[in-house]
Amino acid sequence: MIDNSSEIEVKLKADGLTSRERENRNIRESRERERNTDQRGRDKDSKLTKGNNPANQGSPSSYPFSSGPKIQPEVIIVRYGELALKSTGVRNWYEKILIKNIAAMLDSKGISYSQIKREWGRIFIVTKDARAAKAAADVFGIVSTSPALKAEPTLENAASLCAALAKALILEDESFAIRARRSGNHPFSSIDIGRACGSAVWDILEKEGKRPRVNLSSPDKEIFVEMRQNLAYVYLETFKGVGGLPLGTQGSMVVLMSGGLDSPVAAWLMMKRGVMIIPVYCNTSPYAENAARERAFDCIRQLQKWAAGYQFKTYEIPHGPNLQTFISVCNRKNTCLLCKRMMYREAYEVMKKEGASGIITGSSLGQVASQTAANMYAEIYQLAIPIYHPLIAFDKTEIIDIARKIGTYDISSQPAGSCTAVPEQPEVRANHDLIVIEERKMDIETMVSNAMKAAKVLKL
Repeated sequence: MIDNSSEIEVKLKADGLTSRERENRNIRESRERERNTDQRGRDKDSKLTKGNNPANQGSPSSYPFSSGPKIQPEVIIVRYGELALKSTGVRNWYEKILIKNIAAMLDSKGISYSQIKREWGRIFIVTKDARAAKAAADVFGIVSTSPALKAEPTLENAASLCAALAKALILEDESFAIRARRSGNHPFSSIDIGRACGSAVWDILEKEGKRPRVNLSSPDKEIFVEMRQNLAYVYLETFKGVGGLPLGTQGSMVVLMSGGLDSPVAAWLMMKRGVMIIPVYCNTSPYAENAARERAFDCIRQLQKWAAGYQFKTYEIPHGPNLQTFISVCNRKNTCLLCKRMMYREAYEVMKKEGASGIITGSSLGQVASQTAANMYAEIYQLAIPIYHPLIAFDKTEIIDIARKIGTYDISSQPAGSCTAVPEQPEVRANHDLIVIEERKMDIETMVSNAMKAAKVLKL
C-alpha cells in the first residue's frame, strides 16, 4: 500500500494548526455553537428576534453546513437532483445553464478555479479553494457539494488515501465509519470498497497506537469514498445545497416587491424553481414613508446576491395618485382591494413589456385582512392575468424561517411605518361584482397609462 500520509497531512494542516491545536479549536467552536443554539431557543418565540447564525446574515449562505475537519481540495463534487429526471436534451440544456451559474457565483466571490466539467450525474469544479464548495451550494439546482481529493479508481489507491486521511484526522479513542458508493464498471462492489478502506484505516490507526473503533451508526469521524469510472473521490464533509432548478431555465416573471417579510421570500422561492425575477415596486408615497422604499430596494439587492451573472431590472411605479383617487371616489372599505387590482394591472404592463410569463405576490391565505379567500377572488375577478402565490399555504413562522435563511429577515424587520391609506375597517368578505362596479366610477385605463408613463427603470 502506498503511504502518502505526509502529503495529506500537509493538506489538512493548511491552516497552520497541529492536530492537538485543531482538536482544541473544534472543542471551542462546538461550545460556541451550543451557546448560539441555546440563545436561538430562548429567542424562538419572538418575531423580532434576529438570526444568530452568521451564515444567515448578509450573504446567500443560507443552509446549515458541515463544520468538521477541513481539507485543501483538489476538486469540488457538485450533485444535482431534479435535473437527472429530465429527458436527455432538456438535461443537457439545464446542465449547461447550471455550469454557467456556478461559474458566475464563483466569479462574484473572487474564487479561482481552472475548470468546471460534467460527467453523467455529477459536475466537478477543479479548484484548490475550499470556499468553492460553500459558494456552489448557494446556486439554485444544486443539492449538495463536497470538497474532495482524487485517486486512481482502484481499491488499493482509495484505501491508501483513506488511510492517509485517517492518520491525521482520527484522534485517540474516536470511532470511525467508511461511507462508500460507486458508479461505472468495476470488478468490486461498494461493500468491497468499504471493507478495503476500513481495513486500511484500522491498520494505520493501530500502527499509530490510537486503538481504532468502528461505529457505523454514530461515528465520531466519517470518511466518504465515491468510486467513479475514471477516478475515486474521497471527502470528509458535505454542504447542503438549496436545490430546485437552475436559475433562468423557467423564463422570467414580475414580482410585486413591498420590502416586507413575504414578498422577498416569495420571489426567492420562484427563483429556486428557475424563474428570473423582474422586481416591481409600487411607490405609495405620500401614504408610505421613504424608509419603506429603501427597505424594498435593500431586499432586492439581497436577492441579487442569489442571482450571480444576472442583473435585475427593477421598476418603480408611482402608485400614490391612483391610491388617492380610490380614497376620494370609492367606498373607503374597498381601498386595499382596489389598490391591489391596480398593482396587478401595472405589473401586467411590465410583464408584457418584458416578455415575462406571470406575476408573483407574497400573499398567504388568511394572513391579513386583505388576504381572505373572498378578497383574493375579488382581487383577480375579470383580470386575465397569470398570478402566482408561492406562499399561499405558508404560515408566518415558516416564512420567517426562510427569510432568515436567505438573508432578508433583518432587512424586512427594519421599521418603515405602515401604509396610511389602509381603512380602519377594511373589507374582508368582498363581493367581486361590487368591486367591478366600484371601478366603473373611474377611468382605470387612463390611471394605468399615467402610472406607467411615470415609471422608472432602475439597476440597483
